[in-house]
Amino acid sequence: MQRVTPDQLSAVEQEFQKNFTDRGELGASLCIIQSGEVLLNLAQGWCQREQVTPWTEESLVPVYSATKGPAAMTLLSVLERNGLTPESSVAEVWPEFPLDDATFAQLMSHQCGLPALDVRADVFDYSSVISAIESTRPAWFLGQGHGYHPRTFGFLLDECVRRISGKTLGAMWDSLIRQSLGLDLWIGLPEAEHPRVARLYPGKMDKSDLQSGFYREFNAEGTLTRRSFSSPRGLHAVADMNKPEAWTLGLPAMGGVGTASSLAQFYAATLRSDIFSAKMRSSIQNVVASGEDQVLMQSTAFSHGFMKDPVTDGKKDRQLFGPSLSAYGHPGAGGSHAFADPENQISFAYTMNQMELAVLPNEKSRSMVRALYSL
Repeated sequence: MQRVTPDQLSAVEQEFQKNFTDRGELGASLCIIQSGEVLLNLAQGWCQREQVTPWTEESLVPVYSATKGPAAMTLLSVLERNGLTPESSVAEVWPEFPLDDATFAQLMSHQCGLPALDVRADVFDYSSVISAIESTRPAWFLGQGHGYHPRTFGFLLDECVRRISGKTLGAMWDSLIRQSLGLDLWIGLPEAEHPRVARLYPGKMDKSDLQSGFYREFNAEGTLTRRSFSSPRGLHAVADMNKPEAWTLGLPAMGGVGTASSLAQFYAATLRSDIFSAKMRSSIQNVVASGEDQVLMQSTAFSHGFMKDPVTDGKKDRQLFGPSLSAYGHPGAGGSHAFADPENQISFAYTMNQMELAVLPNEKSRSMVRALYSL
């Protein structure tokens, strides 16, 4: 394990400041923890463009798909507590699931071919979404690769948790993990916390973005990529995520609301043997699916619910989660980013409210990751 040096922390702070001076940030928080010690906990800017409320360490903000990591850990906890494993059959607890032979491991690593629904369903109508999933023909067969499930992922995990525990995933996250760790990170935000939520602002697409394979597919009518990001329907605009009903809905794929410090504390907890079992910690570190992503149109890798950097010939193709091959995490739309590095016992989280259009972490967080590891 390599200790983070003062020079590295200073370089990270400089990049954090550049986010405001050079990269158009409005309000943001950064938290870095190593071996249980908080090395940095920065907060700066404003919760609104009108500069009414200063952004602080306690400012809450929607983190979009950075919710997927906590959601995955919740399902893994529920499985373990009920004598199930990631290799257990999904149909064992959910008989109507459209793939009879799929395992929880395959479901959590985006291999089940259910990123887009064949039947229209509204994100606010849980039962209709589950019914739509049950009647959807998978976009590919098991063993034919994987593709990111941007929105359906949360419903897939939530229904498994409900079938096993009788409670929603958000409720189980709250009772099994959030309360015990004292986290200010919610999957279903209580009304009393609503005044603390910062306002999100949409990013603008750069012309260069339109040249990528992902955006060509995203902007083409009827493609699997476009359908995956538009079903179930609802809560597509950033303005929709500024409404209390979006915060309270508790969508496990994209509805988490929290602080950077709590997100970093969550990832720090995933490194600890006294909190999560060795089997659980191994399952989130080890790659389950990798290769060309049939939705994101680029190389991706996943463990059980967490994203990994793809590896070719023993070397990382990207370093979104630092240089360690054991690192794992999950970004969120617009720029939120979080990960854990078991090799160096580091956890990292960045949250913000000025979004940018990017399918993977943008320069705001990537620059700080490079500085942290002197890359």
